[in-house]
Amino acid sequence: MTTKFIIKALPKGKFNEFMRLSDEKLASMHARWQMVDSSPGNPCRVSLIDAKVGEKVLALSFIHHDVDSPYRASGPIFVREHAETVHLGINEIPTMLRHRQLSLRAYDTNKIMIEAGVVQGEGLELFIEKQFNNVCVEYIHIHNAAQGCFHCAVYRA
Repeated sequence: MTTKFIIKALPKGKFNEFMRLSDEKLASMHARWQMVDSSPGNPCRVSLIDAKVGEKVLALSFIHHDVDSPYRASGPIFVREHAETVHLGINEIPTMLRHRQLSLRAYDTNKIMIEAGVVQGEGLELFIEKQFNNVCVEYIHIHNAAQGCFHCAVYRA
């Protein structure tokens, strides 16, 4: 593989305020805590690992593509109660992505989607390399293919 990329998780700091709110206040913001009862199934967008059975996760709607373009987007995500922001190495793929069917969306500098595709997690590197071979691709978002939920973003390293 010749392309160097880095996958970035959402920073824990974006969710500190939510972590301190009461259940009633969270409900008013369309968010809630839930206990994980099966795994895999609740992938954390901060630690980029699947929550374990018995862990508490915050389920909330999050603007994951906060841009000034028609492709501005939000959707549901999970954040583990005690998650720490993961900092992955160059070309490192989190295990939680390997066992999922993924939808990838490639964007240009104008934040416009110019490519998209579906791939099994085992083939993620090849898709990323193919997309970054296109000089117009600035970054890629990775989503669950079935549910459509945002996982993380990929940038050139």
